Amino acid sequence: MPTTAPPQPTLRELALTALCLSDPVAKAEAAHALWSRWSELPDDATRCRAIAPEAPLSPPEGVALPGRPASPALVPPMSVPHRSPFTTEGLAALLHAISHIEFNAINLALDAVWRFHGMPPDFYSDWLRVADEEATHFGLLLAHLRSLGFDYGDFPAHDGLWEMCVKTQHDVTARMALVPRTLEARGLDATPLIQARLRKVGTPAALRTVEILDVILRDEIGHVAIGNRWYGWLCGQQGLEPVAHYRALARTHNAPRLKPPFHLDARRSAGFTQQEIDDLLGA
Repeated sequence: MPTTAPPQPTLRELALTALCLSDPVAKAEAAHALWSRWSELPDDATRCRAIAPEAPLSPPEGVALPGRPASPALVPPMSVPHRSPFTTEGLAALLHAISHIEFNAINLALDAVWRFHGMPPDFYSDWLRVADEEATHFGLLLAHLRSLGFDYGDFPAHDGLWEMCVKTQHDVTARMALVPRTLEARGLDATPLIQARLRKVGTPAALRTVEILDVILRDEIGHVAIGNRWYGWLCGQQGLEPVAHYRALARTHNAPRLKPPFHLDARRSAGFTQQEIDDLLGA
């Protein structure tokens, strides 16, 4: 009798496999491959089959999430040393910190794909695209970091992004509220300040970092918009008032208190309503 070929893993299963990878470059390549595979699917019916199963998945036994290399050492946020970007090592430390954020952002996007079952196909499409773009950001930063004689893992880092991922692992509404539209939205506020400081440094390496941050800021507005879109959709499905529910989620999960200055134009472009901006400003 002819043997039956084993079923091909679905995209949600492949996203979990990619999340388990410990090598950052391999993980970035896997994120690119997932987006390419999704983009090549011809129609909605095929996409629906590709994101099955419509049921929870579980990581392989004994595998800790996310997969990550032995370095960098993870320390509390206040223990990450601050160095001046006016020195090569200081600029490398800044690049490393941003690289670590982008590496974690790949993990966060992959986690959204595999963890949350039963969402519309566009949800998975959005987060596969985010994983692909975050992988591009990581690649740009890593190449620039290596051009300065350093590598990912050479400086300590903190794990705040993934800690919130763990806190919200059982609630997709909380995940959308507190990761893309809270923690990642802080990057919209911080990036112009970092760029202004790097322009004062003025070296070719610093100005190249400014250029990379332009790419990241452009894409991150879209990523935060995706978080806003799905948070709004989920609140609508559950009959929740978005601003009031956000406050409740922030208290429940001890989300960081957001402090000015805020990049209000970027936040508006990312889909924050005037009511949300007024609430942010304490109006």
